[in-house]
Amino acid sequence: MSLVEKVRGTDRVDAEDLSRRLEALTRFLRLVDPYLPDSELVTAHTVVERASGRLTLSLEHTVVALVGSTGSGKSSLFNALARFKLSPVGVRRPTTGTAHAVVWGPLEPASRLLDWVGVLPRQRFVRESALDGDDEAALRGLVLLDLPDFDSVEQAHQLEVDRLLGLVDQIVWVVDPQKYGDRILHRAYISQFNTHAGVTIVVLNQADRLTTADTETVLTDLRRLVDEDGLTGAPVLASSAKQPGMLGDLRNALETTVAGRQAALRRLAADLDAASEELAAMMGPPAAEDEVDRATVRQLTETLAASAGVPAVADAAAAAYRHRAAAATGWPLVRGLRRLRPDPLRKLHLGEPVKTDAVSTDVVPRTSLPEADAAQKSAVGLSVRAVAARAAAPLPEVWAPALNAAARSRDGDLPDALDRAIGTTDLGTDHQPAWWRVAGVAQWVLLATATTGLIWLLLGYVMSALGLSEIGGPEVGSVPLSTVLLLGGLFAGLLVWLLLKPLVEIGGRRARRRAEQRLRAAITDVGRGYVVAPVREVLNAYAQAREALGVVRSE
Repeated sequence: MSLVEKVRGTDRVDAEDLSRRLEALTRFLRLVDPYLPDSELVTAHTVVERASGRLTLSLEHTVVALVGSTGSGKSSLFNALARFKLSPVGVRRPTTGTAHAVVWGPLEPASRLLDWVGVLPRQRFVRESALDGDDEAALRGLVLLDLPDFDSVEQAHQLEVDRLLGLVDQIVWVVDPQKYGDRILHRAYISQFNTHAGVTIVVLNQADRLTTADTETVLTDLRRLVDEDGLTGAPVLASSAKQPGMLGDLRNALETTVAGRQAALRRLAADLDAASEELAAMMGPPAAEDEVDRATVRQLTETLAASAGVPAVADAAAAAYRHRAAAATGWPLVRGLRRLRPDPLRKLHLGEPVKTDAVSTDVVPRTSLPEADAAQKSAVGLSVRAVAARAAAPLPEVWAPALNAAARSRDGDLPDALDRAIGTTDLGTDHQPAWWRVAGVAQWVLLATATTGLIWLLLGYVMSALGLSEIGGPEVGSVPLSTVLLLGGLFAGLLVWLLLKPLVEIGGRRARRRAEQRLRAAITDVGRGYVVAPVREVLNAYAQAREALGVVRSE
């Protein structure tokens, strides 16, 4: 049985269960308030405020309001039920400008409740007295209100009716045989309380003007209209202020309500039902925090990487590898000249933490990468919106603005975060392969060989010129050994570099791939932290709010 059906039926409303539902609604509002428009949550906030206020007041009293249009005779009915002339009745309309209240039993225990409802002290009356004996005992605890006409020409009266309708525990709609089918009454009022059948009574007043047969006909038609308003099961009674015998059904209904001490709880339960039905339209199917799939994150990473200059840094990493490999394995005589050329990575100010003068903390300076151009910024914007759109796909449309705002919430910090990620990522280019050292030693050995041959050859020429000896010495075939050492060392060094060059190119490509992979991982972390994480916070709030709403609806 649904909650609405329970309210409409005779099942009792458990106060603890009602409090649990109210707490769940409060939790729901706390979760969704930062993300959903205030205009969509007004009803729920009003319910929480009113229910919290009503539960702190006396549940031993039941506030019943007589509501009707001009000429319906509700003030006369009010006086007839009280058996005193307490509310003014007259030909001039509107007669009732402010709510009047009559309390069965002591007034003092009901004073705080009447203060909360907003009935002025001078409009409060006590019905029961010592002269009544036990005649009114069955209604002890009833607080009966006579409200202004809801169709009054005075707008203040209409506003007062609307205010009080949100506060009372039970509503008695008073209609007359002429205007019981009034469209304003049914569309603007009765139908708006379609979840409140359990705390609604519809009274056909002035039934003394009709014959018995006509009364039954009108009651049948009125019951049909009430059913169409959504209040199936709400009592539809006939009464007359002029015929005390025709007040029996209404009085019995009020006595039953007062005895049950359930009207206040049922009213609040019905309010929660109405609010939860309105909120249900804002909640769709379950949405996990990882609703943003890998493909969407990958697309975001691609655009962020392009915007941050990852391709340029990866190219610089490859160039730096080749530069450092040549400096370590190239011909020793030209290594110094190569070292005079700036390192491609150093030109971008990557991996160069500096220390401030005041403290010893390392500070990462900005890289010298160029700022993203308009096309790259536009691509990033599209990818960020794609993340929000993907997350919003299974959710009701009302959540789309919140998700879009969350995805873009850290746009201003994103460029610096990307630059910082590029500048602090270890590209793995500082490691020197072992073969660099082997090749470097080999180059020095070959240089030493060529130098030995050159010195030997020069020494032979000098000695020959001085007539100390003739040019000669050991030969390899017909070539002097000194010449072989000189030319062999030079050509061997060149050959070693030519043989190593393909290895350097391969290493450069590997360095590029390694740097790109590490940079993309860092960029992915930035994208997840600055774009995806805020979106997931909204999705998490949605999931928790959906769970809370399930408690409100007792699903």
